Amino acid sequence: MSSAGETADGVGEVRAKVIPIGTGRSGGSGASKRKHSGGSGSTEPVQLHPVVEPEPEAAPEAGPEAAAEEPSPGGFADAVAGAVGKALAGPTGALAGRLFGKGWEDKAAGGLNFLRRRLTGEYEVDEFGFDAELTEKVLLTAVRPLADKYFRLEVRGAENLPTEGGALVVANHSGVLPLDALMTQVAIHDHTATQRHLRMLAADLVFVLPGVNELARKAGHTLACNEDAQRLLELGEIVGVWPEGFKGIGKPFADRYKLQRFGRGGFVSSALQAGVPIIPCSIVGAEEIYPMIGNARTLARILGLPYVPITPTFPWLGPLGAIPLPTKWTIQFGEPIPTDSYPPEAAEDPMLLFNLTDQVRETVQHTLYQLLVQRRSVFF
Repeated sequence: MSSAGETADGVGEVRAKVIPIGTGRSGGSGASKRKHSGGSGSTEPVQLHPVVEPEPEAAPEAGPEAAAEEPSPGGFADAVAGAVGKALAGPTGALAGRLFGKGWEDKAAGGLNFLRRRLTGEYEVDEFGFDAELTEKVLLTAVRPLADKYFRLEVRGAENLPTEGGALVVANHSGVLPLDALMTQVAIHDHTATQRHLRMLAADLVFVLPGVNELARKAGHTLACNEDAQRLLELGEIVGVWPEGFKGIGKPFADRYKLQRFGRGGFVSSALQAGVPIIPCSIVGAEEIYPMIGNARTLARILGLPYVPITPTFPWLGPLGAIPLPTKWTIQFGEPIPTDSYPPEAAEDPMLLFNLTDQVRETVQHTLYQLLVQRRSVFF
């Protein structure tokens, strides 16, 4: 008969209480184990060794094969790029060659690399949210045909733009929608040897409109305030400002090319503090893209907009009325007005601010008149 302490597999070994057998050992830690021998009833003291629990086996180290099985951050991006690449390598590639001509492979490869960086987050933005790669590859690429083909933009005086260092471009504003600002951005980028980016100072409305806010930040634009303007100028950026604001862009067609008030000279103060030149900029062609013959003021107040334009085509033609007229554009950059010769405290001198503001305004207005005299037609 088995003892009560026998193991379940019947090996005959038992674990019992420690009972001294007259061996001179105490019944404490000197525990012994009893072993049955053939059922004779005799016992033999056996030394009981500590039971050592087996250590759990260590998990095998991940080798190169296991690492390869783990999905990498760029796995999805590589898969997408690979799928597009395979499609272009097949019959689709031959069709693309006929449509886009020679060199399309390099453009496609560049586009795939751009897509991969977008998906994996391998791109940089500055402290204002400016994304230079997105601006060059997407935003300017989308706007450039409008400038070159539709408005047939002519740029004059590009040599007055610095190839490096800060500068403040001050331009007239018109056209119902701020297309003149976008055309100026294309003109500066495409007509400077270093392909410089224009950092615009935009109104509050731009940064509260869904979608527009994100695009404006990505394109490098910021709120029209002296602090941001001075910061950008000190960083060596070309900053663009349109002092007329909504008064200029929303003025009646009867007042075309007549400059509105240039504000209190805040842009001049920023230029003085940063010690950068002011470059007058005159834009002809924008006034006629949406001839504003009326303003629905009641609707504008309801919508919280500065104006709701009424033009010969809008709202009468519905969405088609939003298509701008294909006018011929000219943008001329004037000679820089230096500010580095003034002392630092000059930015606090109201009379100096007034005089410099008036000088810039008169330069822009005079150039506009010259360009209008030289223009043969609104559309040619």
